[in-house]
Amino acid sequence: MSWIMSLRTQLRKVLPSISITEQEALDAGDVWLEGSIYQGTPDFSALRDVPAATLSAEEQAFLDGPVKTLMGMIDDSVIQNGQHLPEHILEFLKKERFFSLIIPKSFGGREFSPYANSTIVGTIATKSSAVAVTVMVPNSLGPGELLLHYGTKEQQDYYLPRLAVGTDIPCFALTSPEAGSDAGGIPDRGIVKKGMYNGEEVVGLEVTWDKRYITLAPIATVLGLAIKVFDPEQLLGGKEDLGITCALIPHDYPGVQLGNRHDPMGIRFYNGTTRGEKVFIPMNFIIGGQKNIGRGWQMLVSCLGAGRGISLPALGVSTAQVALKGASEYAAVREQFGLAIGQFEGIQEKLADIAGKTYLQEAMRVLTTEGLGLGLKPSVVTAIAKYHMTEIGREVLNHAMDIQAGKAIQNGPQNTLASGYVAQPIAITVEGANILTRNLMIFGQGVMRCHPYLQSMVEAIHSEEKDADKTFNRILRKTVGYSVGNSLRAFRLGLLPFTAGSKSSLAEVRQYEKAVHKLAAKLAVYADFSLLVLGGKLKQAEMLSARLGDVMSFLYAAMASIRYYEQKVSAEDRASAAPYFHYATRFALQSAEEALHKFLDNFPASFTRKFMRVITLHFSHKMPAISDDLIRELAQAAQMDTAFKSQLTHLVMPMPGDGHDINEQAYKAKMACLDLLGKVKKALRAKTIRSGVRFAETLDNALQAGVINEAEYAKLQDYNVKRERAIRVDEFDYDLNLLDVNGKPTNELKAAS
Repeated sequence: MSWIMSLRTQLRKVLPSISITEQEALDAGDVWLEGSIYQGTPDFSALRDVPAATLSAEEQAFLDGPVKTLMGMIDDSVIQNGQHLPEHILEFLKKERFFSLIIPKSFGGREFSPYANSTIVGTIATKSSAVAVTVMVPNSLGPGELLLHYGTKEQQDYYLPRLAVGTDIPCFALTSPEAGSDAGGIPDRGIVKKGMYNGEEVVGLEVTWDKRYITLAPIATVLGLAIKVFDPEQLLGGKEDLGITCALIPHDYPGVQLGNRHDPMGIRFYNGTTRGEKVFIPMNFIIGGQKNIGRGWQMLVSCLGAGRGISLPALGVSTAQVALKGASEYAAVREQFGLAIGQFEGIQEKLADIAGKTYLQEAMRVLTTEGLGLGLKPSVVTAIAKYHMTEIGREVLNHAMDIQAGKAIQNGPQNTLASGYVAQPIAITVEGANILTRNLMIFGQGVMRCHPYLQSMVEAIHSEEKDADKTFNRILRKTVGYSVGNSLRAFRLGLLPFTAGSKSSLAEVRQYEKAVHKLAAKLAVYADFSLLVLGGKLKQAEMLSARLGDVMSFLYAAMASIRYYEQKVSAEDRASAAPYFHYATRFALQSAEEALHKFLDNFPASFTRKFMRVITLHFSHKMPAISDDLIRELAQAAQMDTAFKSQLTHLVMPMPGDGHDINEQAYKAKMACLDLLGKVKKALRAKTIRSGVRFAETLDNALQAGVINEAEYAKLQDYNVKRERAIRVDEFDYDLNLLDVNGKPTNELKAAS
């Protein structure tokens, strides 16, 4: 028994105790598919058992009705050249209850599913980031969700109906100048004191705060506020430091300061500050009442899933779908050197990457919202979704900008990329920079949440209970057995890779399912040895832990890709979807394998590093490659007008005369006359006709020579008019920046009509 006490003593030095805020975060969320990935046994049965996400008739009607109407109302170039969101759009959002997607019908809300919420926000974001952010904030982390889960009945009955119809506009203030990513370090405080409220002396909080980056703050009518509460006079009894607490204060309450705006990259959503100095509030302003003092951090972490797993990933997916639709259509229509630019391999390489990663984005969006739809709050999965889906959105948008080149950098109504390009860093920065999400949250939370015994072991190590040694001994035996099992499984799969299992009915899926098992087995071993060798220092070894987090993330992405292909792709669409699926899954698996290599290459203990290589037989790259042939195949598929490509860009809703519509008209016109274009080009090669200076002249020559008839000529001329319009860019009068009293441009567009 003495050696157990000695080991506990040594481990107590290596493994720090779990702080109160860490424990609250761990208690607030659920473990889902990521748990099986971390433990080396990806649960494909659980994956396939998840109910498929679909839109209800009511949700579809909302998309076909109010959302479509809203899309027709939005002119993002007007919004971006103005100062505020147009009042008629804000009023329409209130009238049609866009702010009540998560509020139950019993309170007048729409009570839509996470999948529908994501689809609505993503659709709006394809047209305007400013409007999308305005819609998503009340439907994610904020007073609505906090009241729904933690509010008193009186608070719910009063506020939720008002929030549902837009009578009240909410904001939630968490970030302070001194505390951004370290939300637990907020300096804003409430002191328990007696004060006057409604003519009576009551016990309440004297609150002082200074917050920034608060979305909707300039127009909010009700302020959600995170503060630290202290009770120096012991008016409530017990300890002095009571912890983080969430309060709800009317905007016109004496001492509340709201209204000053920030300017986030020129994207015209409302974002600003709020301050207050020694503002006395009664206890019934605390969300959930006095009993919820100190529960604020647990409440916040528990409610982060909507923003992290729904809204922010939806912005990343919308960016990818806009990029795919715009880049593929432009690549098919735009010609240089007598060829559509989509035939050049340099363009094809970028276009294939856009297409494959857009497939991966949609697959992850669907799977993540399906998990949330089960009522789960998987904090690690939502962190994976937030980080990787916003980052991939940035990558593919950069590719699309490169493909559209000069067209992409000229602002105006016809440009479908510029506003999203400017807005992309906002989604990446919201709720902590992606550096924080990747380096601290994904594996940092994952290791404690997903390891079957680690949390219990840490608690036993630091326990002062008299039977702590016995408890520690029991957990230690289980932990050793777990680690030995991981090592044996990884060695078997490395030595005999064909023993990896797969239950897919599709032959093309099985190799990937087996690959996920093999990589996950290695991850489990490397995580075990990292904890054994580095212990508490693993927290500071952010680059190492981030790479293990990357492995978890990309294996989750690969599982999402497999599920989407199996369940969301119809049998008749499999052939056209296959290149997307292969590219996306291979990208995820290659990325996971590369992260493992970088982890091993940089592991600080030489002997352990070599031992891990041997026991997992990890010496070279073994994942299926993305070949040049696959790139060419996918690039060609992305330029075809198929049902699957429409499915993959379904968030984009072209409206008459907008940039998406102009591009789509030209693209579909070309797809409708590919055979005629082939006939004309064949005649040019045979020198049956002469090429004109402009394509219209070539068509005249083809008609005169009898290569095409009158009907074919009219069809090709229609295409040419639409083509010329699509490759043009907006141009303006000289006085570009003049605005009228409503913030609208006074200049006339010359080329957009």
